[in-house]
Amino acid sequence: MTKNVEYVLKMTERKIYLDNSATTRMGPEVKKEFDKYCLEVYGNPGSFHMEGLKAKQAVADARERIAKILNCKSSELVFTSGGTESINLAIKGLAYASNGKRKQIITAKTEHHAVMHTCEFLEKKGFDIVYLDVDENGIVDIEQLKNNISDDTLLVSIMYANNEIGTIQNISEIGKICKEHKVKFHTDACQAAGYLSLDVKDLNVDLMSINGSKIYGPKGLGLLYIKTGTVIEPLIHGGGQEGNKRSGTENVPGIMAFVKSLEICEETKEKEVSRLTQLRDKLTNGILESIPKSRLNGHPSMRLPNNVNISFLDVEGEAILLYLDSNGVYASSGSACTSKTLDPSHVVVAMGVPYEYAHGSIRFTLGKETIPEDIDFVLKILPEIISNLRKISPFNVKMEGKK
Repeated sequence: MTKNVEYVLKMTERKIYLDNSATTRMGPEVKKEFDKYCLEVYGNPGSFHMEGLKAKQAVADARERIAKILNCKSSELVFTSGGTESINLAIKGLAYASNGKRKQIITAKTEHHAVMHTCEFLEKKGFDIVYLDVDENGIVDIEQLKNNISDDTLLVSIMYANNEIGTIQNISEIGKICKEHKVKFHTDACQAAGYLSLDVKDLNVDLMSINGSKIYGPKGLGLLYIKTGTVIEPLIHGGGQEGNKRSGTENVPGIMAFVKSLEICEETKEKEVSRLTQLRDKLTNGILESIPKSRLNGHPSMRLPNNVNISFLDVEGEAILLYLDSNGVYASSGSACTSKTLDPSHVVVAMGVPYEYAHGSIRFTLGKETIPEDIDFVLKILPEIISNLRKISPFNVKMEGKK
């Protein structure tokens, strides 16, 4: 058996997971922490007995540990069921608490659907929603923000790092603009956590959403930072947990697993960002050099270290995914929240990319388990996949713009 055949067989047996922006596999240390608080510290934090008090103290300790990472007060942290709830609580909660005093909300055309659909909902309730344009790399138009912000602006919500194209926004600068105009600023930091700074003071944010499932933590657990003085109307009423901002029995195992995963990501961030950046660039350059009529989506350098989003002309993204899947490679055609729709990515379209490009976009997102051999294997099989699909495609679009 030749070395080449041995390599192909070995890599075919390995499942290559390149969809870490959709969700991550829970780390072993995190799973151990989760199990401990399922089986050993199982009391309800609201119960006035030893088991309940142990759980209550554990949650209080977790809040303090997270506060150190975010450089905030522990009282400014609210645990939720995930990124989507955190985003809804931030935007709707602020809108409901405003009592109609301010009616304008500014966001971007490339936001996650948790933001977009929340804003669409509030628009039906009488709020004025402004959707900022982005440039060809997905960067928000700052001048347009300055021109639209006014005395009627209640909130600006801009994603820290885009979940589809990986573009990183200058959140600190946007926060300064909001502060100057005395406007509240929210950022969806679900994809940024684990890779970028979460220091809320440096970022100039009033509200920040994080999701445990993106940082090798538990699904169904999220966090919302609410700066002191920011008034939020709860979406869920009941026992008054989480400082009366989010009622419901605390998910103690999830909370403890979440803080463990966040701490591990912070401790390993520098090395992991460097390692993933090298693998990301290797995959990006390898695809662009070996496959004609392909282009990188998102900013070439101001992007997450694990994100590679490529458009392939003359082919459908869903077909590419099926061929990759049959070879044990798992990627996506955009946000996992909308993966069942055949519509082109609203993020890619917002950058001014023609529909023909958007339909053939694939997102590879690397993670802790990604190794150089995984990248080699993708670069080995992908050119042939694209070539075979183009042979049977009825389209033949002329390549324009950057490669």
